[in-house]
Amino acid sequence: MKTDSGSTESLWMRTARAPQGKPLQEDLHAEVCIVGAGITGLTTAYLLACEGKSVVVLDDGDIGGGETSRTTGHLATGLDDRYHRLEKYHGEGGARLAAESHAHAIDRVEQICRSENIDCDFRRVDGYLFVPPGESEHELFREMEAAQRAGLSDVELLTRLPVDAYDFGPALRFPRQARFHALRYLQGLAACVIERGGRIHTRSFVERIEDGEPVRISVAGGHTVTATDVVVATNSPVNNLFTPHTKQAAYRSYVIALRIPAGWLPDLLAWDTPDPYHYLRKARSEDPEWDLLIVGGEDHKTGQSDGQGEAPFQRLEQWTRERFPMAAELVAAWSGQVMEPVDGLAYIGRNPHDEHVYVATGDSGNGLTHGTIAGLLITDLIQGRENPWTRLYDPGRVPLRAAAEFARENLNVAAQYADLFASGELSGSEELQPGQGAILRRGLHQIAAYRDDEGLLHEHSALCTHLGCVVEWNRAERTWDCPCHGSRFDKCDGHVINGPAASALANVLEGPRCDRPPLEERGDARPHRH
Repeated sequence: MKTDSGSTESLWMRTARAPQGKPLQEDLHAEVCIVGAGITGLTTAYLLACEGKSVVVLDDGDIGGGETSRTTGHLATGLDDRYHRLEKYHGEGGARLAAESHAHAIDRVEQICRSENIDCDFRRVDGYLFVPPGESEHELFREMEAAQRAGLSDVELLTRLPVDAYDFGPALRFPRQARFHALRYLQGLAACVIERGGRIHTRSFVERIEDGEPVRISVAGGHTVTATDVVVATNSPVNNLFTPHTKQAAYRSYVIALRIPAGWLPDLLAWDTPDPYHYLRKARSEDPEWDLLIVGGEDHKTGQSDGQGEAPFQRLEQWTRERFPMAAELVAAWSGQVMEPVDGLAYIGRNPHDEHVYVATGDSGNGLTHGTIAGLLITDLIQGRENPWTRLYDPGRVPLRAAAEFARENLNVAAQYADLFASGELSGSEELQPGQGAILRRGLHQIAAYRDDEGLLHEHSALCTHLGCVVEWNRAERTWDCPCHGSRFDKCDGHVINGPAASALANVLEGPRCDRPPLEERGDARPHRH
């Protein structure tokens, strides 16, 4: 399965193909328009369709072609941001609601799989938070006490993980976590939406969203969707210039999958405490003699990789083979985007200053449960029902208790503008090898130059169309990534892969270009030979 989200291919892309939609070719009206066909968008569409709402889903790529296809399939109440930190930011009551909402999300995924007969390898497993040998166990004691205060009374401290191959050190056990095949789950959700009368249009780029009665959604190609409500489920919202982008930061996380002999690893989830941290799980292999070991980590801020390229994958493989010497060949390696809110929880609900526009972002490393929570919460809001999680996830909340984190992230963003005055990485495009990208300086201008595998040169302005930061070449995914707020752009035609940018990189040959046509109509980048 090919996606627009990068050059690497996840294990899920190799083993599933989501149903293909068609581009929007007419004006439409629906009660709810949903922008984004990932876990958040399709969960919301499914739940609203089940309540009799007419829904239309728009996506600029294919179903599941974004970040949902790049997860590791963890469904957990053991949260990356830790309950003792959530208590600090949201109080004990907020931490309890967070635990409740994530547990409810896992239950709902399980219920949907059962009631709709979705075969996505869903299975309940235990999850373990572990401290590497030799490091302090204090973090585990703090987290156990906070998790129990949050209502997870069955969390317990163990002397080690139930893994014979390696002593990972003491760990907290979180019962009744889960894992699944994310793309196969999306296959099922998409089929259910269509079966209930919903429409899914892929390769349909949303140019503009205007709040009102009705909301107007302008799509590239000249068509318009009107709706009573719209849900922006695009990983990072493309309808806001500043909010909530100043309250979250984008990170790249790396993943590898290796074959291991069947039975060597129990079916579990595990996460460690260092920074950058590691996480692992087992997946089913088509060969009964082998299982698949999935290991992720080595996170860094998007667009701030310092040219690491394949190094994060190599470090992950070294870490894995030291602990699992029986591991055989590497079968897949990929990366994904994680949006980290400064106070640890997603932003879900009515968009600030709008009446009929809803947003969901800030997955915080738990995107599959946060995406499901978004579907549940936004459905209640649209239906006029009260929901106990509304205030906790409010996109307009001010993170006063996370002021230090807020300041640190925004100082980091400010520092990136120094690249506007930097010299180019190469003296000229003639130095670019096939498959290589680099930033060039031409007078006052920064140029994002990429030479494709056939030797054709593609040049665009290196300034992100969100707030003007200089993009960085992502060697692993062959994309242009913004170091300020995580926008990502295609290597050849400069179109937007990830928001918050809403328009393509300006083409050097043709001047500024602010739209992206459907995929089958592209080809206007006009590469040239050198």
